[in-house]
Amino acid sequence: MAKTSLESGKTAPEFCLPDQEGNRTCLENLRGKWVVLYFYPRDNTPGCSLEAKNFSCLRKDFEAEDAIILGVSRDSEESHRKFIEKKELKIKLLSDEKAEIHEKYDVLHPKYFRGKDVISAVRTTFLIDPEGKIVKIWDNVKAAGHAEKVLSELKNMKEK
Repeated sequence: MAKTSLESGKTAPEFCLPDQEGNRTCLENLRGKWVVLYFYPRDNTPGCSLEAKNFSCLRKDFEAEDAIILGVSRDSEESHRKFIEKKELKIKLLSDEKAEIHEKYDVLHPKYFRGKDVISAVRTTFLIDPEGKIVKIWDNVKAAGHAEKVLSELKNMKEK
């Protein structure tokens, strides 16, 4: 299975991406907060919907830990708006249509899909500490139960 070449303990690559409303979200402006940065393949697909809904349900728990949840895909801002509306999501989704941030985080990998090889985002989550360091990476994430695992890990990190 494909996994990112980034490692825990390294500084997270900077990014500045538009959210579903067209507002830019930049990692450097989030210093002092924990950041849950999760990459997913596509809006409105079963696994991506489940993951986004689970993070939305736990948003207040993450906020209580001084963490922000950011989902990233190659979908457009408009696609994100519709996805959020349709699924009643409560999290911020960032649009990386040119896949520049996907490449910085090394989450695009070949996979065999519907009879052909395609380059796709591998579901990957990064937990970034308030200083901008990656403290935990989840590769090849299974959507079910993932948000709970991330929240649990965040709480454990903060106790240290």
